[in-house]
Amino acid sequence: MSTQRTYRVGELIQQEISAIILRGLRDPRVGFVTITSVDVTSDLRYAKVYFTVMGEDSDASETQQGLDSAVPFLRRELGKRLKLRHVPELVFKYDTSISYGNHIESLLKEAGMGENDEE
Repeated sequence: MSTQRTYRVGELIQQEISAIILRGLRDPRVGFVTITSVDVTSDLRYAKVYFTVMGEDSDASETQQGLDSAVPFLRRELGKRLKLRHVPELVFKYDTSISYGNHIESLLKEAGMGENDEE
């Protein structure tokens, strides 16, 4: 069950991880990453961080490895920036919702149910 506090902490973690990846992460495996959402457990001990990448599935697996190896650094930086008593354990998960949505859209276009081209 998501409370206001877990939602707020999740939003803060999402913003800070995005900023850290953009400015402070030097791993070449981590390229164009977008943090789509963060789900924090009610006891604030664990956070599932969902991400997407531009590119192929192989890019996603390389990015997953890069993010997994950067977890200690990210937790340390989050602790400095957010001043939480306990920084949650970070678990990165590839978010397939965007690629799934694109797949459904392409199927609808093939079936003739997509956007009208009558403009």
